[in-house]
Amino acid sequence: MIAIIDYGVGNLFSLRSSLTHLGLEAVVTADAQTIRKADRLILPGVGAFGDAMDKLSATGLVPVIREQAAQKPLLGICLGMQLLFEKSYEYGEHGGLGFVKGEVCPLEPDLKDKTLKVPQIGWNALHIVRDDPLFRYIREGEYVYYVHSYYGKNCTESTLAVSDYSIPVTGVVRAGRVYGTQFHPEKSGETGLRILKAFSEL
Repeated sequence: MIAIIDYGVGNLFSLRSSLTHLGLEAVVTADAQTIRKADRLILPGVGAFGDAMDKLSATGLVPVIREQAAQKPLLGICLGMQLLFEKSYEYGEHGGLGFVKGEVCPLEPDLKDKTLKVPQIGWNALHIVRDDPLFRYIREGEYVYYVHSYYGKNCTESTLAVSDYSIPVTGVVRAGRVYGTQFHPEKSGETGLRILKAFSEL
């Protein structure tokens, strides 16, 4: 069973629908015991980092997530991936969960091509820099769907894949059993479904 952690941030319905489509048992929950019983965890998220971290902390689930991430696979998606980092500079400086070394920084100042729009919205090719079981069903260069204005930085040791947006944008990270995707697998068509399938088999 996959527990999708509900802390009031994120499009949980489409994610659960994608998992159900794959024939996987998925439950949207904010219950600590359900999270402990799950085989895998997904931390979704949309919106601003500070607000999301405050909401997550308010649920009292942060210690449960830390405890469970040492025992079973955890996947952070979009803002959920960013929360895995040590800190974010979105509207100030905010501490994250600290699973992944590095920080979340604004995309716009770092772009070499200033004609590119921020947020980055749309499809982009995923370039695998380090092979991993998460990629067992996809090939180099498959397209995934992004919506974001901030990205993971100074995280080379954890980076599994990037996408080119005039700079290499961190696409997938891993630290131990903890994974993160900056793109939305649940909005990335067949490629995204295959990534979720691989996650369900980790």
